[in-house]
Amino acid sequence: MPHYFDQETTTASDEQSFDVALVDVAFSITTDRGVFSHGHLDNGTSLLLKEGPALPAAGTFLDLGCGAGPIAIAMALRSPQATVWAVDVNERARSLTAANAKRNHAPNIRVAAPDEALAADVQFDEIWSNPPIRIGKAPLHDLLTTWIARLVPNGRMVLVVQKHLGADSLQSWLNQQGVHADRIASRSGFRLLRVVHNERATTSSP
Repeated sequence: MPHYFDQETTTASDEQSFDVALVDVAFSITTDRGVFSHGHLDNGTSLLLKEGPALPAAGTFLDLGCGAGPIAIAMALRSPQATVWAVDVNERARSLTAANAKRNHAPNIRVAAPDEALAADVQFDEIWSNPPIRIGKAPLHDLLTTWIARLVPNGRMVLVVQKHLGADSLQSWLNQQGVHADRIASRSGFRLLRVVHNERATTSSP
């Protein structure tokens, strides 16, 4: 069965579009089958976009597992002086993100496969992600470890994870890796986790 985290999508195309209206920015997203959150903005990404911390005005940002690009586009529109990398293993997702970036006048987005971004040896001030929890615990840990290492000192990763899919255990694991992970929001069964590179956890979340 095809998954949205497969590199190539063989599922028949069925493009659907929707609008995203946030307090500060609004944009339109075209999605397709075989890409995460077909035809709608999923609840986790909505929480991240509405309650995520304020972004710096400039810097180098990453949308990890970009899907059709709603996180990357929101970041790019909120911080037009920043460079926003949109990374996904799924070729169809990357194509959609590139088209959505053009449609929403976000020229500061760079779409890339993970190996292309890693080869560029770029470091990030901000990484936002609705990570692919269903790839399994070990691959997920490898994924997060790889990209946390690309944060600048005291750079920040913000993750949205469903509680019943292990958000609290993931937070505990992150704190064991020598980074500080705290919970900054909890709504509708989702946790919003903030991870700060090179800062050890000293307090536990409520």
